Amino acid sequence: MVGFGGGVANQQTVKKKRRIHSAEFKARVALEALKGIKTISQIAQDEGVHPVQVSTWKKELQERLPEVFGSKSDAKAEAAQTERARARLERKVGQLVIEKDFLKKKCVELGIDLNEKP
Repeated sequence: MVGFGGGVANQQTVKKKRRIHSAEFKARVALEALKGIKTISQIAQDEGVHPVQVSTWKKELQERLPEVFGSKSDAKAEAAQTERARARLERKVGQLVIEKDFLKKKCVELGIDLNEKP
């Protein structure tokens, strides 16, 4: 029986195993595409990947490139914000401990049993 594409319907298809590319490989290919010296098709053929994959890596590199230069100031701002939040929480914990101790002392003065549940 002949199926679509002129092949035999009962013939087993051979699945290609997916290749996993390293981050360095992707970066190198994307940078080469970004430079524009060769076409996407030429780069894809030289590297043995699909042109759509090269375009995807190039687009991702273009989108994430500002992070390289913006991360130092962003990291400092985030660290400062985290430090302020930590200091605020420490103050709140201290306040709650003082309030708890005060209430405990007043309960003892008034003869209220702390182990008794309301």
